[in-house]
Amino acid sequence: MLDTPITPAEAHQLRDIDSLYSPTHDEIARQRFVSAVRKHVLVDKAAEMKAAYDREAKPAYKRRHGHAPKDHEQIRKAMLNDMTFKVFSSLRLNAQELSWTSVMDGVERVLPDMIEVARTAARLNPAGGSVKTDPAFKPPAYVANVDVHHIPGSFTAEVAKDDVAIGAVAHFGTKVFAGALPHRKDNPGDVAQTIAHYLKYKHPDFKPKRILDCGTTGGKNLAPYLEVYPDAECYGIDVAASALRYGHAQWEFKGKPLHLSQQNAEATNFPDGFFDLVVSCFFFHEIPVATTKKILRENYRLLSKGGRLAHQELPPNCEVDPYYAFYLDWDNYYNYEPDYADYRSQVPKKLCAEAGFSASSCSHVFIPSWRSFGDDNMRRFVEGKVPPPTHGNGASWFVFEAMK
Repeated sequence: MLDTPITPAEAHQLRDIDSLYSPTHDEIARQRFVSAVRKHVLVDKAAEMKAAYDREAKPAYKRRHGHAPKDHEQIRKAMLNDMTFKVFSSLRLNAQELSWTSVMDGVERVLPDMIEVARTAARLNPAGGSVKTDPAFKPPAYVANVDVHHIPGSFTAEVAKDDVAIGAVAHFGTKVFAGALPHRKDNPGDVAQTIAHYLKYKHPDFKPKRILDCGTTGGKNLAPYLEVYPDAECYGIDVAASALRYGHAQWEFKGKPLHLSQQNAEATNFPDGFFDLVVSCFFFHEIPVATTKKILRENYRLLSKGGRLAHQELPPNCEVDPYYAFYLDWDNYYNYEPDYADYRSQVPKKLCAEAGFSASSCSHVFIPSWRSFGDDNMRRFVEGKVPPPTHGNGASWFVFEAMK
């Protein structure tokens, strides 16, 4: 917390960075349209595509090969020339791109003010957090050379000194991306809340002193851990400086002391055994499997004795039916996530064991969304009294765990 008073000029700059973004009437209309298109694609068109597979593509494949598709790869071959799949893919890809471009004009109008607010937050750190970026840092090619999720310039792009543009575009674009889907709308941080409350009931004596979030972006799935572990020190690392600066300004204004730094999770500057809990959210499917293995070994080094990791991710092929595996792998081919399918072919708990964790401590589980399932149901789920909801559409999260 601040030890010295804030001057009037500093108080003016120390504002809610989110509030600076004020889209016009037409921009709001466009964003609502994009959200509606995404909902139409992911709900209606997805259902039409599954019906077309059952009605046409599956029987046609069986006539050609003497058997129905046996796995997600064979289903993909059966669907590639299907018109419903082509329409679904075209609409989904365009809606993906529009999620970002629909907010860019509004961000650019106020970018200088956003940068000043972020600079002031970084200088004063009123909540007691911190942000550290490095101008000499070289982001890994698997992020820097690919427009991941079709976000222009990927997450590592910078257009100005002390830039926050992509951080803001990612923040507001994600709201458009998820805005028409009830389980995601206005629901930031649900993964962190879910894991934190799950751990609270599963391991009531576990009280982490320090928590690390790998691939934290702006910290939205790090800050919620303070709700369950208010005395913990929370650290987040990412290769995207813009997102770290923007996120730091957000959380300082909200009074959440996060320590954000620009680092590659493959090799961090933290000492051995520094953390009691290492987490992430939708992180590993964005990176090569060889990198995943390095990061898990680094996680092992960073954890204290008795420390835990709890990574939320996409479910692997072995945990879902072949059609859903085919559906998930759409992003691998069309959403600039080239390591997506390779990651999902792995068995996460085996990767943890290879990284040094004892095999007996490695596990995975579908955890119901804390917000939609409710706290009492979460407790009863951990006690084995209620089953989790069916995976999909945000009803539950796949989490793999290990203990050092």
